[in-house]
Amino acid sequence: MLGAILKTVLFTVFVVGTVTVCVPYRIAAPVPLELLSPQTAIALVIILLGAAGYCATAFRFAIVGLGTPAPIAPTKTLVASGLHRYVRNPMYISVLLVVVGESLLYDSWPVARYALFLWLAFHLFVLVYEEPTLRRQFGDPYVEYCRRTRRWLPRFPPIALSSVDPAGALC
Repeated sequence: MLGAILKTVLFTVFVVGTVTVCVPYRIAAPVPLELLSPQTAIALVIILLGAAGYCATAFRFAIVGLGTPAPIAPTKTLVASGLHRYVRNPMYISVLLVVVGESLLYDSWPVARYALFLWLAFHLFVLVYEEPTLRRQFGDPYVEYCRRTRRWLPRFPPIALSSVDPAGALC
C-alpha cells in the first residue's frame, strides 16, 4: 500500500500538476482577479472542490484498490466506494473542476476551451481504453457497476451499499 501511495503522489505532482497547473497557467498568462471579488470566490470554491475530489479518489485507489490513477500501475481491485458510488469517473470530473475554476480565476476563455478539450480527451480515453480494459480485468462485477453508475453525471442516490464489500470492491 505504501508503494501505491508514493506512486500516486508522484503521478499527482507530475501528471495532474502539469494538466491542472502548468498548462492553464501557460495558456492564460494569468492576471488574477481581485482577491475578494465574487468571481474569485466562486473560482476558488470550484478549484478546492476539484482538488478535494481528486485527492479523495486518487488515495482511495491507493488504499482500497492497491494501485494508482496511472494506467501503467492500475488498481488490483475494483473501487466502487467513495465518490465512485455516485459516478464512474470522479477523478476526471475533479480535474475538470480545477481547470474550469482556473478559467474563472484567470478570466480566461482559452483555459475554458482547454477544459473542453480535456473533457473530450478524457471521454475518448474512457471509451477506447479504460472501459474495455476494466471490463476485461474485472468482468461481470464491472459490467454491473457500469449498469448502475453513470459515466459523467452523478446518480443520486448512489449504488446500494449491499452490493459493495467493506473494502469498496464490488462483490
